[in-house]
Amino acid sequence: MQSPIKHPAVKIIFYAILLIWAVSVLYPLLWTLLDALKNNQQFLSKAPWALPDVPLLWSNFSYVWEKYSFSSYFLNSIIVTAGSVLLGLLLSASTAYVLARYKFKGSNALYLLYIASMMVPFVLALIPLFFLMNSLHLINTKIGLIFVYTSSVLAFGIFVLVGFFRSLPKDLEEAAVVDGASHFGTFFRVMLPLSQPGLITVAIVNVLNIWNEYIMGTILVNDPAQYTLPVEIGVMQAEMQYRTEWGPLFAALLITIIPVLVMYIFFQRQIANGITAGAVK
Repeated sequence: MQSPIKHPAVKIIFYAILLIWAVSVLYPLLWTLLDALKNNQQFLSKAPWALPDVPLLWSNFSYVWEKYSFSSYFLNSIIVTAGSVLLGLLLSASTAYVLARYKFKGSNALYLLYIASMMVPFVLALIPLFFLMNSLHLINTKIGLIFVYTSSVLAFGIFVLVGFFRSLPKDLEEAAVVDGASHFGTFFRVMLPLSQPGLITVAIVNVLNIWNEYIMGTILVNDPAQYTLPVEIGVMQAEMQYRTEWGPLFAALLITIIPVLVMYIFFQRQIANGITAGAVK
């Protein structure tokens, strides 16, 4: 008997749904690119989704990069995102390893506490977090943003990586101990490399969340020199006030989108493998 999923009519419907989904994802990106190549006259005199006139205004990108100093904000976002992701991976992986491989009193309760924290909206902690960061003199600093973003992604990392560490054979640890490896040596030399699919998945998800984060960056940073890209785009739109420069604004959005889009294209196989491995394990 033929499987229902292999029936021609079912396959046509399936591929039609995938096509609709692909168009719904790609159309906003294409629309953003087309609007980034227009001037205000083209944007306002035609429908917003109309094609730009020739020649295309690629100068909108250099205009944004130079006039609004996007190079410094781009660097700020890279530093904050990279620092938060690396620190978050180190802390979440080490915590997940201990919770998965060592049984102690309260370990299950501690794990459930981490998982429960994922259901609490981070925005509820804005006010106490602001006063805490202010008392620690970490307002308007990159290191302050790194600490906050790291704490916001810990629970997710622990949730994903505990499953990977629990699935690894215990014989590997015992062999490492026999060879004279310490607990730290076993973790960094044996267990951590074996959990690479989970680490890559967690890292990419965290990059997407931190790179696009706006609320925390707005509240904890009011020094223009420390702005990240999402915060600067909001400030850029506010500074335009009565005459919004739509072309440069869309160019700024595209500059923000491109890095994470490229990263996802290069690591899409690792993301799929990591999610599949986590589901199976």
